[in-house]
Amino acid sequence: MSEHLLTPLTALGRDSPVTKTIGGITICENPDLAIASLTVRQGRDQQLQTVLTSILGGSLSGPGRAIFSNSTTAIWTGVDQWFLMAPLSEHPDYAAEIKNIVKDSASVTEQTDGWVIFDLKGDNLIPFLERICNLNSKTLVAGDATRCLIEHLGCLIICRESGRNFTIVGPRSSASSLHHTLVTAALSVA
Repeated sequence: MSEHLLTPLTALGRDSPVTKTIGGITICENPDLAIASLTVRQGRDQQLQTVLTSILGGSLSGPGRAIFSNSTTAIWTGVDQWFLMAPLSEHPDYAAEIKNIVKDSASVTEQTDGWVIFDLKGDNLIPFLERICNLNSKTLVAGDATRCLIEHLGCLIICRESGRNFTIVGPRSSASSLHHTLVTAALSVA
């Protein structure tokens, strides 16, 4: 009987993350982030804020914002809803870990394999962002996070450093299409 050994692939179907540098823009696939969604249960807002203070160093982010704390990122995704992200190598079962912390104050679901993450770095990403989405990217500052459409795909854009460092989270099923859009936009401003 043969032994089947499974090898994980990135969202772009490769053994290792795809990185492209075009002009001054670097587009890097980031498969090393675990993602859990968190929805507060009715009447448990304060309880949830209290238990998450230990990992976030403060309260959850409000509308249009993200918090970067140690190795955890909390992104507001809707009313009483957030994505929590942390290094996958350190948190292989992140949703269960978060569920153990929040107990019955929130509902937690595993999201890691449902999304593709691209980290974008460059000296001036504003013209690049203007080509891919209808977002006033000139006004984004570190900690801003918003939903937007990129080529008809519902995505999240997180500003890590104004004009220079962004993260785009999109549906994994459309990873290749999203990557193609990012590369094409980079070529147009290179």
